[in-house]
Amino acid sequence: MSPTIVIDLRDRRPIWELPDRARAAITAALPRGWTIRFMEALSDGSGDGAGRATDELLDAVADARVYMGYGIPAEVLDHGRRLEWVHSGAAGVAGSLHSTMLASDVLFTNSAGIHAVPMAETVMAMILHFARGLDVAVRAQQEGRWGAPEYWAATAPVSEVGASTVGVVGFGGVGREVARRAAAMGARVVGVRRGGGDMLTYIFDDEKYKLEYQVGTGESVLDHTIGQSDYLVLALPETAETRGIITRERLFAMKPGAVLINVARGRLVDEDALLEALDSGPLRAAGLDVFHTEPLPASHPFYRHPRVLMTPHVSATTRGFWDRQTELITDNIGRFARGEPLRNLVNKAAGY
Repeated sequence: MSPTIVIDLRDRRPIWELPDRARAAITAALPRGWTIRFMEALSDGSGDGAGRATDELLDAVADARVYMGYGIPAEVLDHGRRLEWVHSGAAGVAGSLHSTMLASDVLFTNSAGIHAVPMAETVMAMILHFARGLDVAVRAQQEGRWGAPEYWAATAPVSEVGASTVGVVGFGGVGREVARRAAAMGARVVGVRRGGGDMLTYIFDDEKYKLEYQVGTGESVLDHTIGQSDYLVLALPETAETRGIITRERLFAMKPGAVLINVARGRLVDEDALLEALDSGPLRAAGLDVFHTEPLPASHPFYRHPRVLMTPHVSATTRGFWDRQTELITDNIGRFARGEPLRNLVNKAAGY
């Protein structure tokens, strides 16, 4: 029996639909003697991927060596006893790190970095929205008034990105793309990521990421970055360690006039404390693409807050997704066939 790869990447959302050019490129990349089976039932790539295991899919993976879908259901691993590699078309992996995955030796890759460019551009749009006071302009337009006096006031909420410090928490693919764009506008960019178990602070400098200083061990580095950032961008994965990392204390420790931007996961932030920090604390505003509950209930105060800019978990949306996804998939197929290390291999124990 020839080795089989099962592709289950037909997204229910038209902009994410698996295009014919991707099908052709993936098929052309198959090693000699391999077969490919495309699942035609619609799936859901939102969030971490809403993986579902239909009878047709479970039959398809029974003898497959490779499975690619939006998230990896436990049933796929249970039925795919010959699976050696599974790939998720989503970047988030929390929903796929169930006990079956953790107990399995199967290689697991994700789509981290595929979404980096559109997400970074969303971040920059949010930064500019508040830096140039576009929230003030939109509100005045909606109310049918000429808002110039608000821009002339001594307390006018306008600034220049080039005179700011942008703190990026989670200095992976998305964080680096944010750094490139913010630095190009003249901002000082400080990135925070884990290294060797501790949080380390990096300074962005001329397309390179070099260690600037380690303020201390553990989360004191994060606290230092929070205290100096005019724009604090969350671009880190949700894990047991990062869930709830932006606490009330950290929100109230931010610089007066600072802006919080979250394109990562909603559960990184204490949302009740965020509202409090906006109403009576130091925050100028918040740009939010992700929330504890999605869709966000219509009664939630974020919808009506004058200093909250919301997007409905769409920061990664782009027509360029399949070009990058296809390149990753075809490259990794070649690597797998040659026995070489795969790109975007998930560290199951670390959770990303």
